[in-house]
Amino acid sequence: MTIITNIEDLRVLAEKRVPRMFYDYADSGSWTESTYRANESDFQKIKLRQRVAVNMENRSTATKMVGIDVKMPVAIAPVGLTGMQHADGEILAAKAAEKFGIPFTLSTMSICSIEDIAAHTTAPFWFQLYMMRDREAMAAMIERARAAKCSALVLTLDLQVIGQRHKDLKNGLTAPPSPTLANIINLMTKPRWCLGMLGTRRHTFGNLVGHVKEVTDMKSLSSWTNEQFDPRLSWADVAWVKARWGGKLILKGIQDVEDAQLAVASGADALVVSNHGGRQLDGAQSSIEALPPIVAAVGDQIEVWMDGGIRSGQDVLKAWALGAKGTMIGRAMAYGLGAMGEAGVTKALEILHKELDITMAFCGHTNIQNVDKGILLPGTFVTGA
Repeated sequence: MTIITNIEDLRVLAEKRVPRMFYDYADSGSWTESTYRANESDFQKIKLRQRVAVNMENRSTATKMVGIDVKMPVAIAPVGLTGMQHADGEILAAKAAEKFGIPFTLSTMSICSIEDIAAHTTAPFWFQLYMMRDREAMAAMIERARAAKCSALVLTLDLQVIGQRHKDLKNGLTAPPSPTLANIINLMTKPRWCLGMLGTRRHTFGNLVGHVKEVTDMKSLSSWTNEQFDPRLSWADVAWVKARWGGKLILKGIQDVEDAQLAVASGADALVVSNHGGRQLDGAQSSIEALPPIVAAVGDQIEVWMDGGIRSGQDVLKAWALGAKGTMIGRAMAYGLGAMGEAGVTKALEILHKELDITMAFCGHTNIQNVDKGILLPGTFVTGA
């Protein structure tokens, strides 16, 4: 029996259990993957101050994200094709998040639909939206999110065009898929995954097929999606979404101070410092490096969160210390899901929470609300600590 002690253990197990084309989809970046790697490695440059002889009893990592109570400053990020990491993946991840006490975000490009998540959970979840050329389809998705009582809309701004991910092309991961012989052979070595997929009817993009005009199957979906990501996206479109939605709005994909200021001007409730997990502009700053200047510029006007590279509770604490009022995790969740289904997502959350809690104690604090950059040694990304 494998003993799971950290997120890396879950990654290794997921790599064994998930078909290569779908594992690679989740665990890859664009081009040289330099930004994908930097997202993770740049956290290691930030050093913590250990404190001793401090009462460490009665600790709390609880906070709020856009007014919602959370057990720790973590939400599950929108991850496309989550339902291909494990059968009914989005449903299982949403159930794990609800039981644990953190928000779950459903991707537009999910396998399970908005309605699927609403039917299997009771806590309000979040829905992530891409700006599409088909405004009628976007308006319909916003209305479906409202009907499902989603408590926030996450608008992703950094996918106007799609960055090239070499592994996906080599694996034939397109819509519809055109897998290579090597991947077909690899699929035959994943009986657990295959049995799960045989037991569910959810094998396609549940938010699109049957909901968007003229999209009735994977072939028609392919031609629709190839034309839909809108390179003309502007702040006027953000205003259109905000007005039509009317609820909490989170803007994801901000990496620049000027864009952060425009996000504030848009009236959004939160922004996520994010480079799409290193899957778009290779050579961009890591999210944790981009975070401090944005916090300095707009942190008193809007909730600033970050995602990208979080593989431990220590990473969550470092991001919080640098001013992030929330974080989002994608791959850490996907590894847990691919490894062990719902129990794996729960395990990932438990690992992150325990690491966050213990590290906070070692740094001399019992309440995350009192943690600031004083827990960090001066140096990389840290000044005046």
